[in-house]
Amino acid sequence: MIKFQDIKQAQHRIKPYINDTPVLSSTLLNQWLGHEIYFKAECLQKIGAFKARGGCNAIQVLREQHNDIKRVVAQSSGNHAQAVAWAAAQFALPATIFMPVFASKVKTQATRSYGAEVKQYKTRMAVDQAVEAAAAEAGVYWIPPYNDYSVIAGQGTVALEALQQVNQSINAVFAPCGGGGLISGSLVATRELQPKAQVIAAEPMAGDDAFQSYQTGQIQHLDDAPKTLADGAMTLSIGEKTFEHIKHLDDFYTVAETPMAYWTQWLQHLLKLHVEPTSAMTMDAVCQWLRKQTSKQKVLVIISGGNIDVEMMQKIWQVDYLCNTPALSVNG
Repeated sequence: MIKFQDIKQAQHRIKPYINDTPVLSSTLLNQWLGHEIYFKAECLQKIGAFKARGGCNAIQVLREQHNDIKRVVAQSSGNHAQAVAWAAAQFALPATIFMPVFASKVKTQATRSYGAEVKQYKTRMAVDQAVEAAAAEAGVYWIPPYNDYSVIAGQGTVALEALQQVNQSINAVFAPCGGGGLISGSLVATRELQPKAQVIAAEPMAGDDAFQSYQTGQIQHLDDAPKTLADGAMTLSIGEKTFEHIKHLDDFYTVAETPMAYWTQWLQHLLKLHVEPTSAMTMDAVCQWLRKQTSKQKVLVIISGGNIDVEMMQKIWQVDYLCNTPALSVNG
């Protein structure tokens, strides 16, 4: 597992390059739910997602450890692709990103716009094989999307920064889980700064490999990419490095597609932000947890990203959920 000091060092490395994103709240939502909810708006981060932090830290760690870097490579369905492309550009490093053909169009185009070469393949397995082959070349270094300690440390700066901003006792910290880098870093930061706070993950019900891994105590694998609105959580399995952290979480919830769309609409409306379904699903997990509480809670929710294209937005708005006010007595 990483240590809190790794996150502090990452914070120092990446500070000149990233945004200090705000922590927001909604008076209306707090009134409706009867609890205090704080949102760390990483949708306002460089590249529109928290992944900029891990990518930036990982590249700087590589530069500290190696002097023969010719190119960096990565594989991703979207936000990590942009993160590595953007971070590589900050240090004038060539980057090649391997992506599935079904990746979000806006994320694919943005990755190219940051100057990276993009190669696309039909399946996730083909993507993984291609990046592994590329990384075997001399001077080429692979930055995994989550199964890497320097990436996890970078992602941990989100919770570190947010808890410093809130500056009061929090009962629980919630974050979405795809490969597990964000929730792993959040766990370590929270355990150090607020050891009494619970750290809880959310994952799509349609792609619950991390939840199954948490439940069984062994890493579980999906055979195919899950069909879910949460395109940032379409991983086939978590990694051994993230699992080291995930097994120590306090709780884990899965989220169906309808609540995911519901909370994407409502968070966009209440916070006036672009919010990805991957981020929004975490609010359903928050509500599942709050229904079991007997006193008023203070909760920190990490809004992991806001890169959502027109096609996804149309899917989200097939049904208008804004006529159904958030409440703990009913599912969104």
